[in-house]
Amino acid sequence: MRDPLTLALLALTFGSGIVDAVSYLGLGRVFTANMTGNVVLLGFGIARSGGLPVLAPVVSLGSFAVGAALGGLLGSKLGGRRAAHLSAALSLQASLFACATVLAAVLTLRVGSGADYVVIGALAVAMGLQTATARRLAVPDLPTTVVTQTFTGLVADSRLFGGPGTGTIRRGSAVCAMLLGAVSGALLLKASVVLALAVAGGLTLVIQAVYLPASRRVS
Repeated sequence: MRDPLTLALLALTFGSGIVDAVSYLGLGRVFTANMTGNVVLLGFGIARSGGLPVLAPVVSLGSFAVGAALGGLLGSKLGGRRAAHLSAALSLQASLFACATVLAAVLTLRVGSGADYVVIGALAVAMGLQTATARRLAVPDLPTTVVTQTFTGLVADSRLFGGPGTGTIRRGSAVCAMLLGAVSGALLLKASVVLALAVAGGLTLVIQAVYLPASRRVS
């Protein structure tokens, strides 16, 4: 748990909770990090159930794919250089968060408006990039944007149920990070969407500033 990369990915997991709180609660019941949830919400929307949207999850899914493609390209060019890889991804992600924050500040965000879709798209690109980067870095149980498999491993591999109990701290920390991020995002939204987005973007910069020196010390 003292590994700088593990700590950085846990912080990004916390940030994912903030981002999905913003998108789901502030931008019209759509996820920009959790694509499993988006696929399910899209199905509900297609069935015209619960008043759920169709276009918003489509925009999010498509934008997430763009971000994942960017993450794949970065991984291909910087594979093997973890610090440089994560730094480049964080820089690009911070730029996307900055764009989303500025747009939210200068435009009137209304559910179903064009402005909402642009912000959703920017956030989903950022989270697709983050997910692809975490996947390439391949720290076990830390995909950073979903915790389904992590939570499953936490329970199924626990000593209580006959498992080896390995990875319990890391898995539990990931689940807690996502939960605390969602709580934080929901509370920040009570002030404004702009504040919540600014905190998410600022967190990305803090992670980069802390991770790079720490990674050099342990290398």
